[in-house]
Amino acid sequence: MESGLRFAAIDIGSNAMRLLFTRVIEKKNGKPFFIKESLIRMPLRLGHDAFTSGVISKKNCESFLYTILGFKNLIEAYGPVSYRACATAAMRNAKNGLDLVQRVKESSGIDLDIITGQEEAAMILSRNINQYLKTKKSYIHIDVGGGSTELTIISDGEKQTSKSFSIGSVRLLEGKVQKSYWNVMHDWINDSTRSLGQIKAIGSGGNINKIASMFGKYKGESVSRTAIKKIIKKINTKDIQDRITVLGLRPDRADVIIHASKIYLNCMKWAGAKKIIVPQSGLADGMVSQLYDHYKSNNIG
Repeated sequence: MESGLRFAAIDIGSNAMRLLFTRVIEKKNGKPFFIKESLIRMPLRLGHDAFTSGVISKKNCESFLYTILGFKNLIEAYGPVSYRACATAAMRNAKNGLDLVQRVKESSGIDLDIITGQEEAAMILSRNINQYLKTKKSYIHIDVGGGSTELTIISDGEKQTSKSFSIGSVRLLEGKVQKSYWNVMHDWINDSTRSLGQIKAIGSGGNINKIASMFGKYKGESVSRTAIKKIIKKINTKDIQDRITVLGLRPDRADVIIHASKIYLNCMKWAGAKKIIVPQSGLADGMVSQLYDHYKSNNIG
């Protein structure tokens, strides 16, 4: 008999769509052990449409719906205890986002939730972050997506404040971030951290995960601000083709990684953080964690 409980999560981001399959092993008198069995990533950049024209194009709507149907078939084959589908900034911004939610329901039966930036940050924090927090220490959690950045201040093991900003890697690539957006982010970080003393950063998002892996870092290890600047300088000297063929970046990562790094570096600088811890855990992991918690609360005894 197979051990463990299976869960699945669909994360519809601004730069890509992801389907995560996770098995949870429950140990006697111990914490549950999460095994990431498979992660399928579809590089469908919904943010390009959402941030330039405000509407997801007919062509991308069709690709999106085909992807969802493919994901649904894989979920049926996997047979999880439960699953959830969430969409973030691109769908929040698109005028036809709610229409797409309805089309997803009609074509696949999937209930797609368009979540707020605050919900997104809370879900990411719910998984794999707490083990890196030390009491009497302060942290800034920086989650950079294609369309938005979620910042959370944590002190004494507790979340103090959180805010979502319309600054993301795809939005920057498309030239849709005004200087005033940066000023608002700078002032918020300044106001939220000035009384906290020394701060460490925690980073989530595909780009910081990639940077950490380029340094050979394991899950939960730190990367310094200086090191990030160094690798970005190296990436910047290459054209898009060489970033893909020489550095091994995915095509849809190669053109946004510099922009994402600018967000991480600015946030770290403004908060006074010299290092960033990279748990390599994202929204889909947080969704699975919440699904497991919900399952346990409904199956006590």
